[in-house]
Amino acid sequence: MIRRGFITLLGGAAAAWPLGARAQQAAMPVIGVLDARSPGSTEGLLRRVPPGLKESGYVEGEKCSARISLGR
Repeated sequence: MIRRGFITLLGGAAAAWPLGARAQQAAMPVIGVLDARSPGSTEGLLRRVPPGLKESGYVEGEKCSARISLGR
């Protein structure tokens, strides 16, 4: 009887294991840049955002998503 219980327990654990492996991934952080100035006056800022993210350990598209909104 002990052997039967052990095999049942082992089978149940093997059946439940794939369910835990398919858990949801953590949400990707979104980094936003909101500026009221015109797009022409913010070119320098926009060029510095991706390298700044990379220095901080964030790679756009892999570890974070960047959204940039400018005034018009």
